[in-house]
Amino acid sequence: MLVALAATSMVALAFLIPLAIVTKKAAYDSALSEAEKQANALTPALLITTKPQEIRQAIRSTRYGGQQRLAVHISTPAPNTYGTSHITAANLQDAQNLAKASTLERPDGVAYLQPLATSANGIVIVEAFVPREQLTHGVIGTWWALAGVAVGLVAGSVLVADRLGARAVRATRALAEGARRMGQGDLSVHVPVKGPPELKEVGKAFNAMAERVRHLLAAEREVVADLSHRLRTPLTALLLDADTLGRGPGADRVREAVQGLEREVDEIIKAARSGLQPDNAGVDAAGVVRERLVFWSALADDQDRPWTIRGADRPAHVPLSRTDLTAALDALLGNVFRYTPEGTRFAVTLVHQADLVALVVEDAGPGIANVEHALRRGASGGGSTGLGLDIARRAAESTGGSLHVDRGPLGGARVQMRLRRR
Repeated sequence: MLVALAATSMVALAFLIPLAIVTKKAAYDSALSEAEKQANALTPALLITTKPQEIRQAIRSTRYGGQQRLAVHISTPAPNTYGTSHITAANLQDAQNLAKASTLERPDGVAYLQPLATSANGIVIVEAFVPREQLTHGVIGTWWALAGVAVGLVAGSVLVADRLGARAVRATRALAEGARRMGQGDLSVHVPVKGPPELKEVGKAFNAMAERVRHLLAAEREVVADLSHRLRTPLTALLLDADTLGRGPGADRVREAVQGLEREVDEIIKAARSGLQPDNAGVDAAGVVRERLVFWSALADDQDRPWTIRGADRPAHVPLSRTDLTAALDALLGNVFRYTPEGTRFAVTLVHQADLVALVVEDAGPGIANVEHALRRGASGGGSTGLGLDIARRAAESTGGSLHVDRGPLGGARVQMRLRRR
C-alpha cells in the first residue's frame, strides 16, 4: 500500500503541477482574448463617426463599457478620452509610440491596448481593462477538481494494491504461523497452499519438508527404541551372572549397577516411543545431586577419592526432566572417574541464585588441555564417545542456560552447568 501510495502520488504530482499551470495560463489568455474582442467591437463605430456622443454610446453598448472597463483615447484634433481609463498618460504615450497591440500590467489588473488608425481621429487607442480576479476566474475551482481527481486516483490505486497484496499477505502470514508452530515442536503443522504462484511453491515445499521431518524423526525414534531394546538381552545375562556372585558389598554394587543400567534403558525406550517430548514438570536439582552422589560415593570410596557436596540442602527446582539431569550429572561425574587418577579429590556444588542454579563439578586432576575441542560433540581425547560434555551442554541450554568449562580452585577441571529457573 505504501509503495502504491508513493508511486501514484508522484505520478499525480507529475501531471497536476503542469495542469495547474496550464489551467492558470488558459484562464489568463481567455480573459485577454475577451478583452481583445471587446476592444475590436468598437472598430466599426470609430471608423464611421467622430462625434463624442456617438463614441460614448458605442462604448456603453458593449459589456466592458457597461462595467466601466472600456475607454477610447483620441489624439487628434485634440487629445481626449471617452469611457473609463485605468492607465496613466505616460502609459498612453508609450502605447501610441509602440503602435501595436500590447498589454500593461497594473496592480489591480491588466489593460489591453489596441491601436487603431482612422482618417478623422488619427491614432486611436482602445483600452480594455481586465481586473485581477477576472484573470484567474475559475482557476481555483478547476484546481480543486483536479485535486479531487488526484486524490480519487491515489485512493483507488491504494485500494487495488491492498486487495492485490491481501492474498500474498494472508499466504505469508500462514507460512509464518506454520514455521512458528514447527519451531515450537508441532510437527503436525500443515500450511494452506494459496496466494501468488511463488508463495504456493513455498507452501508446497514447506509441507513437503514438514512431512519429511516427521518421517525422519519417527524413524529415528524407532531406531533408538530398537537399539535400546536390543540391550535387554545382554542386560538379562548380566543380571543372571550377578545373581551367581552371592552376597557381599562388591556383588551388591554390581547388581545395583546392572539394575540402574536397566532402568536407564527403560527410560530411553520410553522417551523414544513418546517422541522425546520434554518433561514440563521439572525436577529438584538438589534431590538429584544427593541421589547420584549416593550412587557414585561407593565407587569413590573404593578408589580412595575424597569428595564433598555443598548447596544440596536447599531445594533448587529447574525445568529439566529427572532423566536428563541425571544423565548430565552422571556424564560429568563419569568424566572425573574416567580421566583422573584414583585418589583424586572432587566436589559437587549447587550455587543458588535468583534466576538460575549453577551445578558445579570440579576435581583436582590434570584439567582439560583443549576446552574448545572437548566441548565439540563426538570429540574425545581419551577413547570415549565424546558425548559427555555435549549431553551436559544440551541439558543446560534447554533451560536457557549454558555450560562453562575452566580450571577450578582444586587445580583441575571445573564444569559449570548454569540452569535457568522456571
